[in-house]
Amino acid sequence: MLPKILLLSDIFPPKIGGSGRWFWEIYSRLPRDRVVVAAGEGPGADEFDRTHDVTTLRLPIEMRARGLRNLKHYWSLAGRVGKIVSSEGITAIHCARNLPEAFVAYLVQKRRGTAYLCYAHGEDIGGSSTSRELAWMTRRAFAGASLVIANSQNTRDMLLNDWGLPESKVRLFTPGVDTRRFAPAPPDEAVRAGLGWTGRTVLLTVGRLQKRKGQDCLIRALKEIRRTHPTVLYAVLGDGDELPHLKALAEAEGVAEIVQFLGGATDETLLRCYQQCDLFVLPNRTIEPDFEGFGMVLLEAQACGKPVVAGASGGTAETMRIPETGRVVACDDPGPLAALLTELLSDPAGLRAMGERGREWVCAHFDWDALSRRAAELFSEFPRP
Repeated sequence: MLPKILLLSDIFPPKIGGSGRWFWEIYSRLPRDRVVVAAGEGPGADEFDRTHDVTTLRLPIEMRARGLRNLKHYWSLAGRVGKIVSSEGITAIHCARNLPEAFVAYLVQKRRGTAYLCYAHGEDIGGSSTSRELAWMTRRAFAGASLVIANSQNTRDMLLNDWGLPESKVRLFTPGVDTRRFAPAPPDEAVRAGLGWTGRTVLLTVGRLQKRKGQDCLIRALKEIRRTHPTVLYAVLGDGDELPHLKALAEAEGVAEIVQFLGGATDETLLRCYQQCDLFVLPNRTIEPDFEGFGMVLLEAQACGKPVVAGASGGTAETMRIPETGRVVACDDPGPLAALLTELLSDPAGLRAMGERGREWVCAHFDWDALSRRAAELFSEFPRP
């Protein structure tokens, strides 16, 4: 039987982020009487919470600095979480990350003995390893946790090798995709015209505009790709701090007219972009200590029947069946990426076949309904401290 669970997560809808979407898809499928969510505050939270019936409480979880200088904030949150544990009859806390969530649960456990598990996404524990203070806090959080869930084999290896966790304490459980919503659609000239894609061969990237996502690498590759594929267009969907730099780079490279910044588009536009693009590319790379832990957007693109290319960094290779549904390539400089994309775009029939196999792959291995059943089994076995 499932314990009474409290999910503690700053990143949760309507906040944008792959991990928040992951938690929503899993926990919203669990029995309503077994789940309470303590989520971060933010714009649109009240409106979102009126759209569903999952018991959701909003707390000031976000911290700009996650070290011990915020210990007062940690203790305050632990006090509020402890009250929720008591009032809701919670028997297990599920923590979205090592910091701040799992350290808060560690403090709650010290007071109340409440069991908790912690998710690890790769980039979060990579960042914590660069600071002696954050590493100390993370080790305390891991020591108190009954279980640590890794989102990829790459993250699992980090937990075992870099953090020294015993294999018995680590479980591999990947994010997934809603294969009913993210589904193929035939080419639609009216939709493509609305997106500004008429007569274009479209490369699409979805994700925050940040250095590790590598949008700049693909912008630098466009001149070479355009030599062979003059109709190429690079559509970039997402917001972030790198937008001014990326726009300036496109101008400097002389490719501004074939780079389209779509911003933080609606869910409907996101789906249409996946369905109507020709090739999905996530040119991610490692920017120490930051890297892509998994890459849910690669699953979404494959679910829509699109071939995918990702950077050879982090856990992105685990989202695809190489080379049948996608390819990986080093994205530290534009040359290898340009060569691969030029090759793939020269074989439209091959791309279509990759996309068809990609759809079959994610339906078989990453559908949310199947993953939620596996999650319920894992949570039911969740050991107590």
